[in-house]
Amino acid sequence: MSIEAEQLPAAPPDEPARHARPARRRWRRRLLVAAALVVVLLVPLAWVQGTGQARLRALDDVRDTPVAIVLGAGLRPDGSPSTYLRRRLDAARALYERGTVQVILVSGDNGSVGHDEPTAMHDYLVANGVPTSAVVLDYAGFDTHDSCVRAHRVFGVDAAVVLTQDYHVRRAVFSCTAAGIDTQGVGVSSAGVRSAQLRRWELREVAASYKGWWDGLTGREPVHLGPAEQGVQDALRDS
Repeated sequence: MSIEAEQLPAAPPDEPARHARPARRRWRRRLLVAAALVVVLLVPLAWVQGTGQARLRALDDVRDTPVAIVLGAGLRPDGSPSTYLRRRLDAARALYERGTVQVILVSGDNGSVGHDEPTAMHDYLVANGVPTSAVVLDYAGFDTHDSCVRAHRVFGVDAAVVLTQDYHVRRAVFSCTAAGIDTQGVGVSSAGVRSAQLRRWELREVAASYKGWWDGLTGREPVHLGPAEQGVQDALRDS
């Protein structure tokens, strides 16, 4: 053996292992971060959608409950309810005519001149045979969470069926349940719009589910709460 060979330092036998350990730790950290992100993203969505799914009912299967809550869904240029909103109102009217509910609480946006969802909903129901004494108007239902919180805290609703489109109903049920209402949900058809538009609404609903979860978790105050109103209680007493 040459002198030069004898003087070459030998590589420590555990050198590859020492280099491998930091790499494994980095991968573990990345996997933990990825898993945490999955949990953060999926748990709220699953919570909202799962709560709603468990309380969904077909229209014919709704058990007797005092109040139907109809959420606003826009108006036509002439101020009458949109097609989507008419479907919600027609379902509520059917429940009233069967005696399943005694009062219909219409909750929508009246926040700008010329846009009065609750009055349009009231007028549509009355024109289709529901007595005006059975329809109560909430003029400050600016979003789903606000409508549900106001139904419970302002109008004293403890049990209700909420009516909205099928892609939105699970979140609506979650929001009303989080607000303290024993809630059933009926999802009416969302057919009849362009498929691209419907997909956008469905994607928007995913993002809205996160907001709904946070609003329910934190108990966000509505944009306008206001004092208690006796409209629902008076209507129930007179029904």
